[in-house]
Amino acid sequence: MTATAAWMPRRAALVRCAPFVVFMALLALRGAAAPDTATGASLDARWLYALNLPLVGGLLWWWWREYAELRERPPLREALLSVAVGLVVFGLWIHLDAPWMQLGEPAAAFAPLDAAGRLDWGLIAVRLLGAALLVPVMEELFWRGFLMRWLQQPEFETVDPRRTGLRAIAISTALFMLAHTLWLAAVVAGLAYALLYARTGRLWNAVIAHAVTNGALGAWVVATGNWQFW
Repeated sequence: MTATAAWMPRRAALVRCAPFVVFMALLALRGAAAPDTATGASLDARWLYALNLPLVGGLLWWWWREYAELRERPPLREALLSVAVGLVVFGLWIHLDAPWMQLGEPAAAFAPLDAAGRLDWGLIAVRLLGAALLVPVMEELFWRGFLMRWLQQPEFETVDPRRTGLRAIAISTALFMLAHTLWLAAVVAGLAYALLYARTGRLWNAVIAHAVTNGALGAWVVATGNWQFW
C-alpha cells in the first residue's frame, strides 16, 4: 500500500461522514452570513438551509446503495415502537429547556417570518422537509451507523449494533450532545435512538424515531411560535 493510499479515508466511512460534514458546513455558513431577517440584506441567510436538500440529499441519494444498515426495514411492531419513542423524546425535548440545560445560543436561529411578521410558508416547508426527512437519515447514518460502531471497532461495517458496548453508546451520545444547544434534551434523544438501534439491530428504527421527534417538534414550533427550538 502506498503512503497516499494509507492516508485516504476508507470509502465506508466517507459515504457516512461526508453528508454530515456538508450539513455542518452549511450550518456554519448560515451562522456567519447575514442576520436571520428578511429585511435590510441582499441575501436572506435562512434560505441557505434549502441547499441541504440538493447537496446533502444528493449525496445520500448517490450513495444510497452503500448504506447496508438501511437495507433491512423494521417489522410493524418495531416501527410503532419507534414512533412512540420519537413522540416521547419530543415531549421531553420541549420541556428540557431551562437555562442550565442549554449550551450557549443557537449558531443559526431560524424564524420563518417575513418583514411584516407573517409566516413564510416557503421557509417553513424547506425547514420541515430538511428536519423531518433529511436530517434523521443523515444524522443516524453518521452518529449511530458510523460513529457508535466505529468507537466499538474501527472496522465498523462488521459490527453488529446489538453487540455495541456502553462505552461506544456513551461517547457517541456525548458528542451528539455537543452538536445541540439543549444538551440534556440531546442526551435523552441520543440515548433513545442509540438504544433503539442497539436493541433491535435496525438503523431504520432510530431514523423513524428521529424523524417523528423532528416532525412533531416542527409542527409544534410553527403552531406555537416557539422559534427558539428551531
